[in-house]
Amino acid sequence: MIDIKFLRENPETVKDNIRKKFQDDKLSLVDEVIVLDEKLRENKTRGDELRAKRNKTSKEIGALMGQKKFDEAEAAKAAVKAINDELVAIEDNTKTYEDKVREIMMVIPQIMDPSVPIGKDDAENVEVERFGEPLVPDFEVPYHVDIMNTFNGIDLDAARDTSGAGFYYLKGDIARLHSAILSYARDFMIDRGYEYHIPPYMIRSAVVNGVMSFSEMENMMYKIEGEDLYLIGTSEHSMIGKFINSLTDEADMPLRMTSYSPCFRKEVGAHGIEERGVYRIHQFEKQEMVIICKPEDSMTFYNELWKNTVDFFRSLEIPVRTLECCSGDLADLKVKSVDVEAWSPRQKKYFEVGSCSNLGDAQARRLNIRLRGENGNYLAHTLNNTVVAPPRMLIAFLENLLQADGSVRIPQPLQMYMGGKDKIVPKTK
Repeated sequence: MIDIKFLRENPETVKDNIRKKFQDDKLSLVDEVIVLDEKLRENKTRGDELRAKRNKTSKEIGALMGQKKFDEAEAAKAAVKAINDELVAIEDNTKTYEDKVREIMMVIPQIMDPSVPIGKDDAENVEVERFGEPLVPDFEVPYHVDIMNTFNGIDLDAARDTSGAGFYYLKGDIARLHSAILSYARDFMIDRGYEYHIPPYMIRSAVVNGVMSFSEMENMMYKIEGEDLYLIGTSEHSMIGKFINSLTDEADMPLRMTSYSPCFRKEVGAHGIEERGVYRIHQFEKQEMVIICKPEDSMTFYNELWKNTVDFFRSLEIPVRTLECCSGDLADLKVKSVDVEAWSPRQKKYFEVGSCSNLGDAQARRLNIRLRGENGNYLAHTLNNTVVAPPRMLIAFLENLLQADGSVRIPQPLQMYMGGKDKIVPKTK
């Protein structure tokens, strides 16, 4: 959410940003909110004038009564009542205008960083850099569920019976590998100076509205029936929500945090075979990183965040690339975003395993997250990125570390979390 003062003074800049995001249906909202904002400010000015007049007249009543000017005192009382009646209407109108302005401002997209490539949708996202050689082995790489089945490591049928499509049971070495990856990710980020958190897995609607757009919420989040609670789609939501209505000394910046949580998502829509199995699911676990910082530092930390994910995957010998989101694919709250994609030897292409985002002051403005500086208080910037999200990451791991005999090699950094094993061996061929 952008600053209404900025929109008021730079309407064409805001409109140009909307055009670059190919959201021309929102252009009229800029003019609409300017009119509403003007009425709101006029209402507030009139309210201030009336309150000042009421205070002055109320003081005069006592003096008139003391002078036994009873008729004049009664007239003053009537004037105060008329002012109060008008103030009730003014305050009702002010609330209406405030709600409408906020509703529209929540829909107008954040101003993108000038470096964001212009494009209509994800087909026009731009590859930035590759890390590691994307190799295809000289043997066939099976579908990831078939690989897991050779280890007797997954049961989708039972999960469909207990929970429906989009759920899974992991077992044995595959389940252990899943947990090992998360444990390694936790320690990887702690070693890089990030404070470890386990946050709440449910958040209130006030936090939901602060961290994401309404359309994202409708498509992603599960509501707890009868309560003002939602299951989180990522721990970023509750981690940013932790700072709602906060005021922190700028000397304490940045706040580097890494958080573990299960995540719950609707994942609306039909998907092809490669996005089934454990690729696109309703429940998964994730290690996240979140930074709160001063505005002038946010782009530096943006680069730090995505590099952390690249380094993590490369430490496990998985080739990755970074793919910058173009304007049409950039979520409305984001200033800039890059996906980290892992190489799939089976598909002979990259697929998304994490997303790094700089949200500028959008979440901070919605949630009132401020910093205390020498020259006054101001809004913080917030950023987030995925460290790793198995079981999707398991697909990349299993495909890239699969050996010709069906075993899966365990890279050295992960071996201590796997009981010292340097490979896992299939139970069936």
